[in-house]
Amino acid sequence: MNTHMTPEEFRRYGHQAIDWIADYQARVESFPVLSKVSPGEVRAQLPAEAPQLGEGFEGVMADLERVILPGITHWQHPSFFAFFPANASGPAILGDLLASGLGVQGMLWATSPAATELETLVLDWLAQLLDLPTRFRSEGPGGGVIQSTASDAALVALLAALHRVSGAATETAGVSTGRYTVYTSSQTHSSVEKACRIAGLGSGALRKISTDPWTQSADPQHLAELLAADVDAGYTPVLVVASVGATGTGALDPVAELADLAHRHNAWLHVDAAWAGVAAVCDELRFVNDGLEKVDSYATNPHKWLLTNFDCNAFWVADRTALIGALSILPEYLRNTATESGSVIDYRDWQVPLGRRFRALKLWAVLRWYGAVGLAAHIRQHVGLASEFGGWVQADPRFEILAPYPLALVTFRLRAGDQATRALLDAVNDTGQAYLTHTLVNGQLAIRMAIGSVLTERRHVEATWTLISSLGG
Repeated sequence: MNTHMTPEEFRRYGHQAIDWIADYQARVESFPVLSKVSPGEVRAQLPAEAPQLGEGFEGVMADLERVILPGITHWQHPSFFAFFPANASGPAILGDLLASGLGVQGMLWATSPAATELETLVLDWLAQLLDLPTRFRSEGPGGGVIQSTASDAALVALLAALHRVSGAATETAGVSTGRYTVYTSSQTHSSVEKACRIAGLGSGALRKISTDPWTQSADPQHLAELLAADVDAGYTPVLVVASVGATGTGALDPVAELADLAHRHNAWLHVDAAWAGVAAVCDELRFVNDGLEKVDSYATNPHKWLLTNFDCNAFWVADRTALIGALSILPEYLRNTATESGSVIDYRDWQVPLGRRFRALKLWAVLRWYGAVGLAAHIRQHVGLASEFGGWVQADPRFEILAPYPLALVTFRLRAGDQATRALLDAVNDTGQAYLTHTLVNGQLAIRMAIGSVLTERRHVEATWTLISSLGG
């Protein structure tokens, strides 16, 4: 029977694990991007029951290579162009390892002061690097926190908005009786609808704002009409979600105009910039920040395009009062001197779960390793490659571009129609040489080319275009 792993054993096996990860990064390009296993194939190769007696770690490493690796879709592959990137860099991986080694639970300042204070500092650093409005900094009424994902950010924004608009007292925090409505465009991530369900409003509370046929950005005039109609019908608008870099096409909503309309009805304006927000590390791309001085909350994911492995969503509020009022519950077993002094931040009050990992360590490691110059170079490389790829698509009369591509997402299709476009996408993915995903634009099937992997070079983009072109009929 195995006992606890000793420090000496941990050192030996830890070296093996680090070596395996380094070797994986070096050979990831040799694998098919998309896993080729059939449903149930991975499970069938493993025992049906857990072992009665402990086994050595050698078996874990052997099965990782033999069973698990064939069932992996390689998100770090340089020809992974699907969804949005999920960056995992060396500094971030090591930062995550250190956090796991410390094994702290940072729910309260008192349960690990460094976990809280480093997170506050890192979110202030990032706000400065992105040139976000000063109202999001911790020295004022606002501040930042690391959530798991943009979905969590949308949910807590909705809960804070409900708390504020309903007039719920802090000591009875909750939503008073009323019919509430939420607004976002058809291009916005599905997390907004899920937030409506979780918060108890239901999908029927969500209103979809129409979009411009070319830019795919939300139409302020339509939002104004939706708000007016709901108010006339006795509803209370509670939240408007603007997208900066929408999932399907990368659309950029007119944030300032949407914020003005939201605030006219005392509704909260949240910006979901999950993918695109980090582009603001580049001075020339700070158009993604337009209108942020008017919003109530803002979220972007360093775990998408800023070299920080999942999960790491940076979420800021201009005024933390409603957020804490909605989510703070203090049972006796959490009471402590620091909390009761009012001089510290307890991040448990800024999120749905009580417990929280030390995620700030990996983001801190990334910011210190790359610096502002290195981060900007990473973003600029991909924006340049997308511009070049878009030019190739436009120059081929068989294809058409369906939306602007100011960043690193190009949305295109075959002029021959949906069936031909679907067949092309499937053919490309079946080769294993690249992986792309699709969306609908104005009811038409389109292919998304999302460039952002840490290892992607021009040769990978060019090879993928050659593949697309050869299979495009």
